[in-house]
Amino acid sequence: MAPTRKSPSASKTRSSESQASLQRIKGESFYRNAKQVKRLKMLTGGKAVRDRDGKIIEAAAFQKGEDETTPGRVQPDRRWFGNTRVISQTALDHFRTSLQTKQHDPYSVLLRRNKLPMQLLDDAANPNLRKRSHVVETEPFAETFGPKAQRKRPRIDVGTFEELGRLGAAAAEEAAQAKVTAELAEANAPAAIEQTHADYIEPIYAKGTSRRIYGELYKVIDSSDVLLHVLDARDPLGTLCASVLEYVRKEKAHKQVVLVINKCDLVPNWVTARYIQHLTPRYPTIAFHASPNHSFGKGSLIQLLRQFSQLHSDKKQISVGFIGYPNVGKSSVINTLKSGKVCRVAPVPGETKVWQYITLTRRIYLIDCPGIVPTSAHDSQTATVLKGVLRVEALPMPSEHVPELLMRVKMLYLARTYGLTIPETGSWTADEFLDALARAKGRLLKGGEPDIEGAAKVVLGDWVRGRIPYFVTPPERPTELNEREAKERARLAKSNGKESGERIVPGVKQNLGSIMQKNTFVGEDVRPLERIVLEGESEDGRAEEEGDDEAVTDDDDDDDDEATLLTWGDVFAEGEAVPAETEGSEEEEEWSGIASLSGEAMGYSGDESKEPARKEKQPRMTTSKKKAENFYTNANVKNKNRVKATLFKSLQREHGSRNRERKKR
Repeated sequence: MAPTRKSPSASKTRSSESQASLQRIKGESFYRNAKQVKRLKMLTGGKAVRDRDGKIIEAAAFQKGEDETTPGRVQPDRRWFGNTRVISQTALDHFRTSLQTKQHDPYSVLLRRNKLPMQLLDDAANPNLRKRSHVVETEPFAETFGPKAQRKRPRIDVGTFEELGRLGAAAAEEAAQAKVTAELAEANAPAAIEQTHADYIEPIYAKGTSRRIYGELYKVIDSSDVLLHVLDARDPLGTLCASVLEYVRKEKAHKQVVLVINKCDLVPNWVTARYIQHLTPRYPTIAFHASPNHSFGKGSLIQLLRQFSQLHSDKKQISVGFIGYPNVGKSSVINTLKSGKVCRVAPVPGETKVWQYITLTRRIYLIDCPGIVPTSAHDSQTATVLKGVLRVEALPMPSEHVPELLMRVKMLYLARTYGLTIPETGSWTADEFLDALARAKGRLLKGGEPDIEGAAKVVLGDWVRGRIPYFVTPPERPTELNEREAKERARLAKSNGKESGERIVPGVKQNLGSIMQKNTFVGEDVRPLERIVLEGESEDGRAEEEGDDEAVTDDDDDDDDEATLLTWGDVFAEGEAVPAETEGSEEEEEWSGIASLSGEAMGYSGDESKEPARKEKQPRMTTSKKKAENFYTNANVKNKNRVKATLFKSLQREHGSRNRERKKR
């Protein structure tokens, strides 16, 4: 039998760890590329070189012995200490005391806050971040450490250790007894009363407090450089979001806040002046009336925003956020500044659903925000309804809120508004008033029964729209505050060597006497303004027109901004001596709040009556083509301006008679 031929055994595969080899493939280059060389070094490297006896001749990388290494030494160089700042304790105390007064000052703007160590102030004020007790803040540094230390031992009314032990045992027994007493009181407490249907809170009364609304609010706050808090002139303190302002003061201290009192045409002028005087020490406050034709405060607000844009010169543009309660007129203020309808507005709350950006100029952007109800407002359901937070049509029982309304409004105003006759008793009950109103309006049900709920909706709707004259009386300034401010002004005048005292808080120059009142008040609700001062141009004069032209012009060039630089004193009047007027004028009283005019009988003053004769400034042409005009461009077609023309003629006649009387004197 022929021997079989053995097949060649498969060669043993050599591991790559024992010997690295590269297979040669036909058509490829023999030379190794960078990747192959790197892999080969990885496989062969990292091992020590040994001799025949196994002794290490050359150590592996990073495996040298201590005898072969040289001692390391750091090169001396001042660049090692370049990023550290060493400050003495005296300089640190001076920084804290000087900057802490300006940190939360609404009339001071800290530029380049990211370059200042603001964390030193924040950590010192926050007790939760204190890892150790700050002795220097409670006692001066010189009296705590050093040779002049005056620290004393604590006073303990014991003489021996036995007395100290008995004192500690008595305190422990007293604490244990108090704990047992608290547990017994909790056990004997009456059981919780079950909630009935009368205690059920309707979901509609939680409007403005949802998570979605607050999400929109925080987006507006984070995106804004300046915040305008819009208030209702009928109740500014009631529509003030205290919790939001406190959040901004603590967490967003670098953002400026300005208060805007809107709807000033619904209250007397002296009420607006008193509220501005009350709120100005806290934040810059401006009176405003949102209207497409007869606005007030538009020029002052635009000048203020232009100053903020110049303060933030490191940014290409600034964003101005509008926050506040529902139905205070945030969207209406934006439409007035823009001189057009860019936001949806309605005389009912909840029209704005989400935030939106509006371009005012090239450097100023406006952000509209939905109305929010802050957590600090612990109002009842009736107070929430009367603040205008809810829509009247969605109320389950509108008649429940009418008694509170009757307590706030005078009967004379209600009778005049609805044409009713005041009863002999001098006042109505809620049912009597709604019954009389329903019969007068013709709101009857089957069988001739008056529609009480329908009449209540009419009254609440007129209340929200401002048709019923009403305002919350502003707080009176205490005598102690006036005396203290007078002493402070006298001290400043004496120290500076001036004849007249300086104003502590600057105010916005506005002519409140020129506001056209929508509602008519009588009796004690009508008072003259507290001061007559004319500083610079009137609020509705030339400065107002210039602000309007620049506001509505979107193509505002940067060259114009640089040419017309504004200063802080252009809007906020610094302390100046008021010039004495000629004989026959009324006496002027010192008042550090706002420069205002006396509106006699709620009318126009002498300077304002000259406005129709003043030549209006023409807006700047954006193109080379002039707009064509004809007879119907400026003509009074179909007597549509008869009422306005009659009003201006009467004011001109009144002004002429005053001038003649002055000449006779």
